[in-house]
Amino acid sequence: MPELPEVETTKNSLTPLLQQKVMAITVYQPKLRWPIPSDLEQLIGKRLTELSRRSKYIFAQFEEKNMLWHLGMSGSFRLCKFDEPLRKHDHFVIRFENLELRYHDPRRFGCILWLDEYAQEKLIAPLGPEPLSTAFNADYLKNALQRKKTAIKVAIMDNHVVVGVGNIYATESLFNLGIHPSQSANTLTIQQIEQLTVEIKRILAQAIQLGGSTLRDYTNAMGENGYFQQTLLAYGRAGEMCVNCETTLENIKLGQRASVFCPQCQPLKA
Repeated sequence: MPELPEVETTKNSLTPLLQQKVMAITVYQPKLRWPIPSDLEQLIGKRLTELSRRSKYIFAQFEEKNMLWHLGMSGSFRLCKFDEPLRKHDHFVIRFENLELRYHDPRRFGCILWLDEYAQEKLIAPLGPEPLSTAFNADYLKNALQRKKTAIKVAIMDNHVVVGVGNIYATESLFNLGIHPSQSANTLTIQQIEQLTVEIKRILAQAIQLGGSTLRDYTNAMGENGYFQQTLLAYGRAGEMCVNCETTLENIKLGQRASVFCPQCQPLKA
């Protein structure tokens, strides 16, 4: 599933479309997580003026209208020449002046919606702070965790606590700090909380710099792979030796997600 670095990288790779005018829109499969709006013809003749990101949502601002795009579990955007053949699972196409933007989603859990009052209230308003913003700091995280008895990995992957810290980046952050992923969130020390906010920011910034993680078929809109996976020390390495102590890395399931850790470097504390 694309996480924050992959979404940020995707958003950045769409910048060739900025200031281009929409020439045509084609919907091949309207049934995504929610139905694609039936009135997208309003965009024809309008220019794409701005792209931004909130959590894992991409905001596409056109003249007079704004859209909200989410990649879901298997979605991706790519920029194509007009004569490039469509692929299976290409569900949505916007033809701009020089390029086509095609949305591809085999599992159809993504969304293409208007960024209207309903979307703002239901999808955006409940979100926690951006992890790379100043609003995400040790004081904030301390207050957010003080009553949470859930596992710390589950807590930092909760979008109501902080957005965009997906499985890969939570696993790596906790491994680097020696914090067991099952440790109760409200038992972290002040020092651990301070270190965790810093490490989450560092890991995500590095991942964005490296274009995200390509573990299966993720590429940005230009077809380029990410390279953060080459730096992974814990995620996906269950059964291998810890790079620090050579203990065999173990795997447990937390919040329905695989959680790899080192039992020696990340002891579970009461």
